Amino acid sequence: MTTATEIHLHRAEKRLDVVFDDGTRFELPAEYLRVESPSAEVQGHGPGQRKTVAGRRHVGIMAVEPVGHYAIRLVFDDLHDTGIYSWEFLHQLGREHATRWAAYEAALVEKRMSREPYSGIG
Repeated sequence: MTTATEIHLHRAEKRLDVVFDDGTRFELPAEYLRVESPSAEVQGHGPGQRKTVAGRRHVGIMAVEPVGHYAIRLVFDDLHDTGIYSWEFLHQLGREHATRWAAYEAALVEKRMSREPYSGIG
């Protein structure tokens, strides 16, 4: 099991940098972390219940909170804070960033959704 050895929040860049004990390092955008949240709100409670989260292009991370010695909880500026990001899940998100992001963008197109926040106008 990999363990995070360094975590750096770059608020202005809306990015979390994570370094692992195996030497890998990932720059994970806040939007990506938000739409891939391990929370039940995003993942659902069983197979096939995953939700596509739209409108989070500009989301930022307000806080990174430790959860024991195995994970962190991220508090996003859209007030989402229920996902627990284990070291293993963060490592997986880093390794699979390109594939997961392409699948997310395809899901948005398929569902006629956007990364842009809904303005309520029109």
